[in-house]
Amino acid sequence: MRADARPRSSGPAMSPNFRRRRSRRRRPKTPNTRPEQNSHRRTPRMTKQWTIDGLNCAGMNREQMEKTLKGNVHAINYTSIRPYASLTDSLLLLEKVRATIEEMDDVAFVATTVADIERAAETNRVGVILGTQDSTMIEPETGLLATLKQLGIRILQPNYNRPNHYGCGAPQTGPADTGMTEAGAEWLEEMHRLRLVADISHCGHKTTSDFIAASKGRPLVISHANSYEVCPSPRNKTDEHIRGVAETGGLIGGVMWTPAVRHDQRPDMDDFVNHIDRLVKFAGIDHVGFSSDTVESPRPDPEVWDKSFGPNGPDQNIVGVLGDWFVYENRLNLGFQSQVDTPKVWDGLAKRGYSEGDIEKIMRKNWLRVLKDIWGE
Repeated sequence: MRADARPRSSGPAMSPNFRRRRSRRRRPKTPNTRPEQNSHRRTPRMTKQWTIDGLNCAGMNREQMEKTLKGNVHAINYTSIRPYASLTDSLLLLEKVRATIEEMDDVAFVATTVADIERAAETNRVGVILGTQDSTMIEPETGLLATLKQLGIRILQPNYNRPNHYGCGAPQTGPADTGMTEAGAEWLEEMHRLRLVADISHCGHKTTSDFIAASKGRPLVISHANSYEVCPSPRNKTDEHIRGVAETGGLIGGVMWTPAVRHDQRPDMDDFVNHIDRLVKFAGIDHVGFSSDTVESPRPDPEVWDKSFGPNGPDQNIVGVLGDWFVYENRLNLGFQSQVDTPKVWDGLAKRGYSEGDIEKIMRKNWLRVLKDIWGE
């Protein structure tokens, strides 16, 4: 889904000093001069049940980052550039997002390494991984991927829902999906060379298969998609895709986006976990992650949603086949309506019988491993 950055001013100025707890023996007060602890006002802590959200396109503002932290989410793959944007608009959007994050560095910062993500959890902040759901802005100049990396981008998809220079999107089904192009193969090689995460979530089925085959065992991710056999949306992936992306060493992130969970009625947490079961069956527990893909904003606009993502949206073979339940008020999963609800995913997996260790893999550890493998730390 798309996300427009909405910069918002940061909160009140913070004091650089922290008040230390006293032990039974009084000690002289010593100012804390460690730069890492003085760079933000939030109390450092490590939460065991913290989550990495593999695709997040909520508003980028302080209120949303506070919600994200309430859900114990400490890293997000953030859609920092909207799909189909021109190169100029993409650079402007990216600059706005980066500036907004810098203004609220007490709650969030740009993460470019696994160490950054772990530091975000340790210091109770959100590590924002800058990503895009589209590479149209650089076509056909694949060499510009290096420039995007210099600007902080770490995850890219070759295409969104429309066909482009690199391949076809999910709405193109059957003969309309002509697969990965020669330029798409060049894009993939450059992504691997630069150690950027190649995400094929929005690719059509043939295009998905082509990218998996061309990756030659080097990790790919499907950051946000579910099982086509459980819910036959063009946005979901077949058992073959699920197995194939796992064989590259990558992962597939089960997604909360309701049109990819269930068609006939508004889905709940059990419906989402049904997809996780299928993903685990064909990918293995070490190759499944979590993604919210939830458009959450303090300034919702039902009319914009309806025309962009709702039943009157452009991709009718994805959203037009849903039941009458799919209206703005019911757009979110009954069990997950905000980042604050992320602990409910942990609970839903535990209720289904997943062990604590396996839940940690799905909600965090698999993402950490794959990102480390690709980024080369």
